[in-house]
Amino acid sequence: MRSSGCRGSDARFGEKVMSERAPKFEATKLFPVALLVIGALFAFGVQSGVSSAPGEPVKNYLGFDRNIYPGDDALPILRKTFAFSSFWLSAPPSEKSNTWTGKRELLRAQGFGFVLLYLGPDSRELKTQTSAKVRGTRDGEEAAASAKAEGFSRGTIIFLDIEEGGRLPNTYHAYLAAWSEALGQAGFRPGAYCSGMPVKEEPRVTITTADDIRNHAAARDISIWAFNDACPPSPGCVFPNDPASPAKSGIRYAVVWQFAQSPRRKEFTFRCAATYHRDGNCYAPGDSAHAWFLDVNTSTSPDPSGGAK
Repeated sequence: MRSSGCRGSDARFGEKVMSERAPKFEATKLFPVALLVIGALFAFGVQSGVSSAPGEPVKNYLGFDRNIYPGDDALPILRKTFAFSSFWLSAPPSEKSNTWTGKRELLRAQGFGFVLLYLGPDSRELKTQTSAKVRGTRDGEEAAASAKAEGFSRGTIIFLDIEEGGRLPNTYHAYLAAWSEALGQAGFRPGAYCSGMPVKEEPRVTITTADDIRNHAAARDISIWAFNDACPPSPGCVFPNDPASPAKSGIRYAVVWQFAQSPRRKEFTFRCAATYHRDGNCYAPGDSAHAWFLDVNTSTSPDPSGGAK
């Protein structure tokens, strides 16, 4: 694990992003085709967070994430570039404490939206289906309690930080189902920060963690925050006024795309190495002292978790 922000560390990730297949929708004779089309379009709008009026171009927004709270003085500078910020509800990877605790109102006052995070387990920690379900329920309840304590309202999305890539074992899916159910019972919505980078399983078979989660019926309502820092499709450590859609990550249903990480992973970013600082990290344009290395994201919403309400 690195100390800048949430990410996976699996060296098996391939650089080439495979095209995603559209989900299978089974038409039924009970409803007119027109109603099916309208329903599908409505569902897409809810899932993707798109709120633009018909005919208007969808605007995308930049956000940052990092494990360690950057400090109160950093917020006005970072706000000039970013619409939303990460917010940890648990201790981040490799950390024993959570420095984001108590900072929601200050971030909100500065105009930031949020992507909430809760650290998920390593799959090796989930020994059996039963123990996975028990831990999923416990962690879901703990994440919800932490969100309530910080002042986040019902309906806020909490993203489970999954730090491994490729196909997840069945025990992890059991954990995810229990975790999602516990969040739902507490009034919150589940999300997953996970890999959108294809892993080759067989000569002609690849899988991404995002698709693996999506393909499990119990996880269909989980919002996906995909990471894919491979250049391309990632542009590297850049801060465009009109950032790319999360769908450009290769995961067409992603609501957030993390396209740059600190420090950069050389095996995936050699084509955009010049966009990173010489120390390998990514810094915001206003950070002339290079004090806050960070990861960079794009979303169709300035508040992907809906946590600024």
